[in-house]
Amino acid sequence: MKKPYSKTDLPVWQIRKYLEPGPIVLVSSSWKGKTNIMTMGWHTVMEFSPSLIGCFITSGNHSYKMIEKSGECVINIPTVDMIDTIIGIGNTTGQQIDKFKKFKLTPEESQTVHAPGIKECYANFECRVVDKHLLPKYNFFILEVLKAQAPLRPRYPKTVHYRGEGVFMVSGRHIAFPEKFLPQNL
Repeated sequence: MKKPYSKTDLPVWQIRKYLEPGPIVLVSSSWKGKTNIMTMGWHTVMEFSPSLIGCFITSGNHSYKMIEKSGECVINIPTVDMIDTIIGIGNTTGQQIDKFKKFKLTPEESQTVHAPGIKECYANFECRVVDKHLLPKYNFFILEVLKAQAPLRPRYPKTVHYRGEGVFMVSGRHIAFPEKFLPQNL
C-alpha cells in the first residue's frame, strides 16, 4: 500500500542525494601527449540514437580544459572494488600527477578517439563532444558515444553511486517487469 510521507524543508543544495545516483564514472582524456582521469558523479543519458550523454564538469577542473580542447574523452565505469581508486582520483589533480601511474591503472588504446580507456573498468564508452553551446554558461558538455565496450557477464555489476557529502551507495538488488515494458513507446 502506498503511504504518505511527512516532509520537512531542506537546503536546495542537498537535492543531489535524492536525484543522483547514476554510477560514478572515471572520465579519461588526452591532449598534446598528456592524459588525465577524473571522477564524475553527474551525467545523464540525453538520447538513445545517436547515443548522447550530457555531463557537468566545472571549468576549473583540469579535465574540462583537456576535453574542451581535444573534443573527446572516454567514460569508464568502475566497480565497487575500485572505491579507493575512485576517491583517490577525485581528490587529486592531473596537473600535478599522472593518475594512470599513481593509481596503477592500465591505459587502453581507443578505436575512435585519442583518449585512452581504462582496462580495469567494467565498461568503456568512447565519446566526442558534439555540442559546446552550454559550456560558457553551465559547464555542460554534450557527448556522443561512438563506441561502447562491456563484458557480457556480470550483466549488472556492482557499481558505485555518489549521494553527496562523502556518502556512496552500491548498486543492489534488481527487479524486472519485462511484461510491462512497451518498446513501441520509445
